[in-house]
Amino acid sequence: MDIKDLPAGLGMALMQNEDAMKRFEKMSEEEKSKVIEHARSVGSKREMQILVYDLSKN
Repeated sequence: MDIKDLPAGLGMALMQNEDAMKRFEKMSEEEKSKVIEHARSVGSKREMQILVYDLSKN
C-alpha cells in the first residue's frame, strides 16, 4: 500500500511524523487496514494527530 492510497488526512499526518510513517510501513496489510478504518472515523485534525502519534509510540 502506497501513501497516495491513504485517506488524505492520514497521509498528511504520517508525513509529519517520521517514526509513525516507519511503523506504518512495517505493518501487515491487515494492521494497515485497521489503522485506515480508524482514520476514516476520526472527526478532527487533532484526533488524527493523536492517532498518528500513538502509532509512533507502539
